[in-house]
Amino acid sequence: MDQQHAIWTEKYRPKTFGEVTGQAEVVRRVSGFVEGKNMPHLLFSGPAGVGKTTLALVVARTLFGEGWRQNLLELNASDERGIDVIRTKVKDFARTRAIGDVPFKIIYLDECDALTKEAQQALRRTMENYTQTTRFILSCNYSSKIIDPIQSRCTVFRFRPLDAADLAPIVDAIAKAEGLTVAADARSALCEVSGGDCRRLENLLQSCAASSKRITKELVYAVASVAQPKEIAQILAHALAGRFVEARDLLLATMTAHGLSGTDVIKQIQKAVWDLDIPSERKITLVDKCGEIEFRMVEGSDEFLQLEALLAQFAIRHHAA
Repeated sequence: MDQQHAIWTEKYRPKTFGEVTGQAEVVRRVSGFVEGKNMPHLLFSGPAGVGKTTLALVVARTLFGEGWRQNLLELNASDERGIDVIRTKVKDFARTRAIGDVPFKIIYLDECDALTKEAQQALRRTMENYTQTTRFILSCNYSSKIIDPIQSRCTVFRFRPLDAADLAPIVDAIAKAEGLTVAADARSALCEVSGGDCRRLENLLQSCAASSKRITKELVYAVASVAQPKEIAQILAHALAGRFVEARDLLLATMTAHGLSGTDVIKQIQKAVWDLDIPSERKITLVDKCGEIEFRMVEGSDEFLQLEALLAQFAIRHHAA
């Protein structure tokens, strides 16, 4: 383990197109633009931790080689979201020519769905005026928050969450490089808890490694501060059997032990419902009830009271059945 406790997200970030996993079709199309050293403006859309920033940096490295830092301006629009940033930093960088044999530089705007509408309008004009010297790569979680004039100027690439088949090799590669022993069920737990977010997976694995070089399923759930699936399943089993008090007490004990919020629990319950041995019609009804309870909590209702109400609904469904 590195003495400086390096951030693994940067340490193990892919440097070439071949190292980017889980986005094969996007990589194939983007690499085609790069090979011809000519590309349009790009818009990367998708959830966090699936490779948007990584692919943008790979594009810059491949195009510019050792001089990629001089030809890339990287900004996080959620921090610098005003119109002045577009009028100063972006415009000043865009109006100068690239260093090297590539005829354009790259401006990468991360989380650009956080830009104000005025800033997006200014960005639209900048993209038009400096298209000879600059290409933009925009990254966002929700493309619907990007104004249509910008979307029409970009080729849109939609990234999907990474599945276990994509994440497991990353876990194995890091474990080998760092001298860790990762049990098979711990690997599955890492993939499950990360929810398709590679950045979260690497941070979880690093946090586990700080405690022990032998990574177990129990350690993963403890570090991630989530309840184990069997604990949630046991709570639901009590509720579905009509044992409301036992279900409530176990829920409270589980939340206290792991420091869980109500929204954390409701999401785990919603996932666990689909694994229950009950008719599909009842699963649909219970998931619908989960959505209603989650909405109440988001609106400010007491979390434990709402979770009690959810367990009561599970128990009522039992008696009705």
